[in-house]
Amino acid sequence: MNELRWSKVDEFLIDTLVEQDEALLAALAANSEANLPAIDVSPNQGKLLHIYARMMGAKRVLEIGTLGGYSTIWLARALPEDGKVITLEYEPRHAEIAAKNIRRAGLESRVTILVGPALESLPKLHSSAPFDLIFIDADKKNNPAYLEWALKYSRKGTVIVGDNVVRDGRITDEEDRDEHIAGLREFLQRQGEEQRLTATAIQTVGAKGWDGFSVAIVD
Repeated sequence: MNELRWSKVDEFLIDTLVEQDEALLAALAANSEANLPAIDVSPNQGKLLHIYARMMGAKRVLEIGTLGGYSTIWLARALPEDGKVITLEYEPRHAEIAAKNIRRAGLESRVTILVGPALESLPKLHSSAPFDLIFIDADKKNNPAYLEWALKYSRKGTVIVGDNVVRDGRITDEEDRDEHIAGLREFLQRQGEEQRLTATAIQTVGAKGWDGFSVAIVD
């Protein structure tokens, strides 16, 4: 019953506040038709990322984890004409679908997709840094390493957002030996201990179940 109500609330919020145009809807449809994992951010979460980027006047965004490019479109639309999203995707097929979705949205000039393991792509981005906003949404076991790269590529005022940090509450179970849960727990602990960051996290419920975002700003 709770999950049904959460989804109904999400539907209401999206219908009321989030206008999805043809490009966004086509991206979701293309991802589904290609049998990509159904782990895109929800429309209201995508718009939240868009608002974050606009609030801070972002021009350079780093996204770790592209999937089919749905969140990438939301982020790229928040940037000025000379803005840039660099997005990292492990799976070549996912990157190919994302490129088509981004091109359909008319945003190819604002987006660069780098294909391969993120920990191999990240060392090559020195000339593109610093970034104004960094969105971490890839394999959770490597989140601590992604956080270290995010700090290297930040400036004072950079915002770092982490997705899926609650995982149905499993984050609190210290006996859970799943490597992704362990990575998320360390990711959050490091943010709490890092003197360069002011960080928090919030739980979310909705069409994507019970999860959450972490948000940090570099001091």
